[in-house]
Amino acid sequence: MAQENIFLFVPNLIGYARIVLGLLSFYLMPFSPWPAICCYLISALLDAFDGHAARALNQATKFGAMMDMLTDRCATMCLLVNLSLLYPSYTFLFQLSMCLDISSHWLHLHSSTIKGSTSHKTIDLSGNPILRVYYTNKMVLFVMCAGNELFFCLLYLLHHLQEPADWFYWLLALCGIICLLKSVISLVHLVTASQNMAALDAAEREKSQ
Repeated sequence: MAQENIFLFVPNLIGYARIVLGLLSFYLMPFSPWPAICCYLISALLDAFDGHAARALNQATKFGAMMDMLTDRCATMCLLVNLSLLYPSYTFLFQLSMCLDISSHWLHLHSSTIKGSTSHKTIDLSGNPILRVYYTNKMVLFVMCAGNELFFCLLYLLHHLQEPADWFYWLLALCGIICLLKSVISLVHLVTASQNMAALDAAEREKSQ
């Protein structure tokens, strides 16, 4: 039986498309805001499709999960770098957001993988109740992720718009609240993942004694 080529699984092909769109978005951001934000949002939207494809085709892989998480984190980080250039007075807040986002997701994915999960979205249902709702309720997950990304995108567009409409500011405020809530969830991510890693360390030390 021929060995399957993990790199050519459909979800991973979608992942590669996301990376290309993300890179194109980063390239366009300094001088072409609308095409840049369209590429960024399409890349973010495809994040939902690769997960569905992985489940439907039974092609969920650790490589795919890692690439998915890294693509999300790098995309958000690069957008925040651009926002730091556009709003230098808020650079420290953007830096804090980057640090919290990357550290919490990386540690959570690492602890999940060690425990045998194929993705950071596959969690122990006996664990933290906030993360349980976040990852098992698809609507909550979608609203949190979409609202967070949309908030940063709107901030980017705000810099390039001459006279934004009132609805734009209302949407920006709503997404800002969602962004704050997601930051709280990221903090819970970090604390819970740290506790899981400490528990794994304690169990290994006890076993070796």
